[in-house]
Amino acid sequence: MNSAHQSTPDLSGARWRTSSHSGGNNECVEVAPNLPHLVPVRDSTRPAGPAIAFGHDAWRAFVSDLASADAPSAGWM
Repeated sequence: MNSAHQSTPDLSGARWRTSSHSGGNNECVEVAPNLPHLVPVRDSTRPAGPAIAFGHDAWRAFVSDLASADAPSAGWM
């Protein structure tokens, strides 16, 4: 059986921001696109909670798919 080692990325340099399309009802996600190898995303109501991280290419593809579906995405990149 092959076991993959997963480490927790260092997010201490992350500059978190909320989407410009946020409704302000504490139902938002924050993204930190300034890190070199990943784009972490977290729940804005739980800043000390967990984050999920995407590679930059995967994040761009996700945002592009949202934009093509007429979803507001301009505030993420």
